[in-house]
Amino acid sequence: MIITIIGTGYVGLVTGVCLSEFGFDVTCVDNVPEKIALLKNNVSPIYEPGLDQMIRSNAEAKRLHFTSDLEQCVPHSNVVFLAVGTPSAANGEDVDLTYVFSAVEDIAPHLQDGAVVIIKCTVVPGTCQRVKERIEELRPDLDFSVVSNPEFLREGSAIQDFMRPDRVVLGIHDERGREVAETLYRPLKLQDTPISVASLVGAEVSKYAANAFLAMKVSFINGIADLCEKVDGNIIEVSEIIGLDERIGDKFLRAGPGFGGSCFPKDTRALAAFARKVDAPQELVEATITLNETRKKHMAERVLATIGEPKGKTVAVLGVSFKPDTDDIRESPALAVLDLLIDSGVTVRAFDPKAMEAATELYPDVVWADDPYEAVVGAHAVVIMTEWNLLRALELDRLRDAMAEPLMIDLRNIHRRKEPTRYGFTYVSIGRDRAKPTSEVTA
Repeated sequence: MIITIIGTGYVGLVTGVCLSEFGFDVTCVDNVPEKIALLKNNVSPIYEPGLDQMIRSNAEAKRLHFTSDLEQCVPHSNVVFLAVGTPSAANGEDVDLTYVFSAVEDIAPHLQDGAVVIIKCTVVPGTCQRVKERIEELRPDLDFSVVSNPEFLREGSAIQDFMRPDRVVLGIHDERGREVAETLYRPLKLQDTPISVASLVGAEVSKYAANAFLAMKVSFINGIADLCEKVDGNIIEVSEIIGLDERIGDKFLRAGPGFGGSCFPKDTRALAAFARKVDAPQELVEATITLNETRKKHMAERVLATIGEPKGKTVAVLGVSFKPDTDDIRESPALAVLDLLIDSGVTVRAFDPKAMEAATELYPDVVWADDPYEAVVGAHAVVIMTEWNLLRALELDRLRDAMAEPLMIDLRNIHRRKEPTRYGFTYVSIGRDRAKPTSEVTA
């Protein structure tokens, strides 16, 4: 089986590398020469734990190749994956399918009879059918198949998610497409991974439905955290109790400052916008979008209210990526905090183990530190925004001694409440502290 992957972004690169790990011959194509140059030197253009090593080992085994010239590989491929970006459109809601159909125009002249085109990117219902129809227009005599194969990869654990997924989803319109796609994923089937077969539209809807449901869980537990603060409850206890119900499950029940990243915000907006167009409005999804934006704003305001008068204050922000084990800062809740602090005249110092390069371009006035202890020097408060493991194991006495005032605002609840207070910190967290006036919090 010879495979071409169009696009070496997050999804395309992980898919290509993992399929080569299965033993397939894979060529990844991208029209950005700088990316291809890095990949040919066994360097990933994205941060994902373990990815560099897998690129190197499979390239050395001659199973994994990189090029900018799709004419070198598409004509010889049994399978062509489309894994290009589907960003939000200019209106901020609809999904922009420009890159998908541009890729279709590029590959169509070079497809061989019997080829299977697999749509890996996230697309609204009906897109795969449109891809099929467009290829038929361009190549009326071509014998080919189209398969929808949505990805369910989490940044920071994408390799594990690909190699040991909860399920593989295949949307098909003919038997050949099904047979070829099932052959690709046979190594996972042998591990008892469920292979869910649906229509093209069924597979497309499943991706949006899954992400929207998880996003709703995040917003739900954040609302319960607010309730806990009003009645002296503990959201950690509540989350654990309800998560033990197998109908609910314990995933995505950690209260925090809201969700961000490249998937949940974009996909919930796209689903809501598409559903309105077909007269099937998704009110729960619409509410989730609003709640999440409000959440990020309120958490930033909480930080500002907790530090008191902003004039002359320095605040250290630890973590700017939207989640740990990624360098992705897209729609990260940390950005709302940085924006409000800067706009209020606060001096901001910050640290993130992987995301500082991208964040520095957006926030050149922030003082970026090499480690958490350098970040908190002279700070009147430290705000934890991302649950990086290294932030769980901070030397709290060393942190305290470097600060002007020992105030910790933990928006990820990564510390036990009593631990920072043992070291003299005033400790503020989420869903575990009754909301108090600023004078009480900072006293």
